[in-house]
Amino acid sequence: MKLKQTSGGSNLSGIAQYNERLILQLIRRSGSLTKAEISRLTQLSAQTASVIINRLLDDELLYKQERRYEIGKVGQPAVPIALNPDGAYSIGVKIGRRGVDLVLINFTGVILQRISHIYDYPDPDFIFPAIETGIKDLIATLSSIQHKRLLGIGIAVPYSLGGWQQEADIPHSITEHWNTLDIKEAVQAKQPYPVWLVNDATAACIASLEFGNPERFNNYLHIFVGTFIGGGIIMNRTLYLGSFNNAGAIGSMPLPSSYAQGEANGPTVQLINCASRYLLNNHFKTQQLDPNLEVEWLANDEAANSSLSRDIFQAWVQQAAAAIAYAVVAAASLIDFEGVIIDGLLPARLTKQLTGAVQTEMEKLDIEGLILPKLCAGTIGNDARALGGAFLPFYTNFAPDRSILISSEDNIFQAF
Repeated sequence: MKLKQTSGGSNLSGIAQYNERLILQLIRRSGSLTKAEISRLTQLSAQTASVIINRLLDDELLYKQERRYEIGKVGQPAVPIALNPDGAYSIGVKIGRRGVDLVLINFTGVILQRISHIYDYPDPDFIFPAIETGIKDLIATLSSIQHKRLLGIGIAVPYSLGGWQQEADIPHSITEHWNTLDIKEAVQAKQPYPVWLVNDATAACIASLEFGNPERFNNYLHIFVGTFIGGGIIMNRTLYLGSFNNAGAIGSMPLPSSYAQGEANGPTVQLINCASRYLLNNHFKTQQLDPNLEVEWLANDEAANSSLSRDIFQAWVQQAAAAIAYAVVAAASLIDFEGVIIDGLLPARLTKQLTGAVQTEMEKLDIEGLILPKLCAGTIGNDARALGGAFLPFYTNFAPDRSILISSEDNIFQAF
């Protein structure tokens, strides 16, 4: 792998050989591996594995850690090989219905810098200049050497950002503006670096695969409770897209109208209208309370059990958990998921509370003939979508299964 000159400066060109990409992925998911372990896992000869590893070391994508003795073996201590945090950099952008976030990450996925803006509704006339300025500010924090290893920009954005106008409380003029915009091209027009686009729930699913899978599930449904609830599917530790790149779009799953607690106008209602964060926010606002402040306070004040805020939150959890449980069981009847990870725009303690409530509600349903997947609370939270977006350039340049996941030329991710 070499450095090449592009219009945006000197960028990493990525890795062409499958075995190089495979080794990088194995090390990323293991933390560190010795040459002997890499040879065994890849079934490459010791000589071939060593040659590839040495090349990746020369390219500064890997580095050698301190020697350690391998368990159950005698002789000289082995040298673990790990990802070099300075091997590559990427920028992730999350465009949401209530805010835009930008993050700069290193090769191990650590967030080095972040910029955030909150708004009442997503106005393109504000968002795109804010993204352009934010990217410049993030790049300015890199040294000249780091700048040469900046791979690109990944954008995470909801489907139909102008959709569900009533629920999102978006002015009609703004909705029409989004309906005529090519988001990827709007960002790319201002950037010399390659830009990728992905659905925000899919981005959160990508982040969970790399950082938020404590149970190490191989096949799971990822649920992200954002302003609108969404999801993604991981099969054999690979993102599953479906025939129309829409797999895991559980927000649109129809449920009996009873799950909306009287707010539905017909016999069915979508999960979005039963288990999204916007419902909680609206309940707080009707009491003249700031949703973000109240949620943070609830997460940090365990003695607030009798407060109005606590009552509002508990009522929302009860409704959301019942609806999510129904959706999980319905999904499990089609795909025999090993697990389900629930994350979202909530502090970790409240996410765990919601996950526990979903478990309780699942056990109330008729599940004869099914094996329930194991539930797990996500650990990434609000950063998941921007972080997942930032991983798109890494996948394109370094993932062995890139032909399935990403093709910047064919814009596979843009179609999510």
